[in-house]
Amino acid sequence: MSIYKQWTDTVVDIVRTQGEQEFWNQYGKIEIQFYKKFLSEPKVIEGKIRDLAVEFGITNVYFVGIMDGINDSLENSIDLEEITIDSEVKLEVNLEKLYFNMLDAKADYLYGLPEWDEIFTEEKRKEIAKEYKKSKIVVKEAKVGRNEPCTCGSGKKYKKCCGK
Repeated sequence: MSIYKQWTDTVVDIVRTQGEQEFWNQYGKIEIQFYKKFLSEPKVIEGKIRDLAVEFGITNVYFVGIMDGINDSLENSIDLEEITIDSEVKLEVNLEKLYFNMLDAKADYLYGLPEWDEIFTEEKRKEIAKEYKKSKIVVKEAKVGRNEPCTCGSGKKYKKCCGK
């Protein structure tokens, strides 16, 4: 069984037996521990899964869970289903993407960590937050009415031209 499968089975088991809130309580503590250590000295994380888990003081399964959470913030995402505890990984975290994705996940317990103060200025964090809010605005395109002139410039009504 792959370590990623163990991770997903662990999540399902905790949610089923103890509830979703309990899972987030447990995992949230582990995430905070990981990010406090990582953000205090952000660098490329590389090595074997088993060694990195020990370095960050978490289990192999939860380390893969952390990787699952930051995979979208990596310069080169990783196929987690192929990972074993002996796999060599190189995690190059894009810190701006990471902060943006934490905003998207509504993980205030993570993007509010004081360790971010040493990485980004208050203005930079506000700029990233503004980008995030901007990305959530849905712009509705103006719809061409069937009796309006066609957008292709033919001079015909839309219903008689491209709207057929």
